[in-house]
Amino acid sequence: MSRLQIVIALYPGVTHLDFTGPHQVLVRTPDADLVTASMGGQDIEAEGLVFSGLADLAKLERCDVLLIPGGFGTTDAMLDEAFMAEIRRLGAGAKYLTSVCTGSLILGAAGFLKGKRAACHWAWRSLLEPLGAKVSEERVCRDGNVITGGGVTAGIDFAFVLLEELTGRDYAEAMQLGLEYAPAPPFNAGRPELARPEVLALVQARMADAMRARADAAGEAAGRLETA
Repeated sequence: MSRLQIVIALYPGVTHLDFTGPHQVLVRTPDADLVTASMGGQDIEAEGLVFSGLADLAKLERCDVLLIPGGFGTTDAMLDEAFMAEIRRLGAGAKYLTSVCTGSLILGAAGFLKGKRAACHWAWRSLLEPLGAKVSEERVCRDGNVITGGGVTAGIDFAFVLLEELTGRDYAEAMQLGLEYAPAPPFNAGRPELARPEVLALVQARMADAMRARADAAGEAAGRLETA
C-alpha cells in the first residue's frame, strides 16, 4: 500500500503560521509523507523567516492532499501562471483540496471551488464569490473533498479536522493532547463581530490598500477562469 502524500505548496509572501501550524500537526500523520514545496525548490521568505530545503513543486508527480496556505503573497501567486499550472495539475489528482486563510483564493483561481462552500480570512472572504465559491464564515469549512480554514490561526483547527479525516478521531485527539492544544486567548477580539469597533476600524484601515490590489487580482483570476 502506497504512503499518503501530503503537499504544502509555498510561494513568496506566504504567512508562515498558515503552514507551520498545520505542518506541526500533519507531520505526525502515520504512513504519510509530508512535502513542503515551492517553484524550483526556491527558498521562501515569510515575514522574516527563510524556509529552505524545499522540494520542487513541478517535480512532484502527485499528491493525495494538496494544502495551500495564505498570505499577502496570494495576490501575486494567483496570477502567476506557472505556479497556478502546478496547483491545477496536482489538485486535479488529489483526494483532498485544502487551504488556510487566503489560500482558498488560490484554490478558487485554480477553478476548484466552483459551487463549493469555502472559508477564508474574514477580511478577504468576499473575494471568493467572483471565483465561483460560496462564502462560509466557519472557522473550518468542509464541502465534499474541499476542506478550508479561516485566517492564520484557524489553520491549527483545520489541521486537526483533516487529521481526524485521515486517521480517525482517537488518533487526532491524542495528537491534540500531545501538542497541548487548548487555546485560551487573552482577548475576545479574534473575529470582527467580537472585536471592539475602534480595533476593527484600525485593522480595516491597515488592510485597505491590500484589499484594493487583491480585489483587482481576484477579478482578473475570475476572468481567466471564464476564458479557460
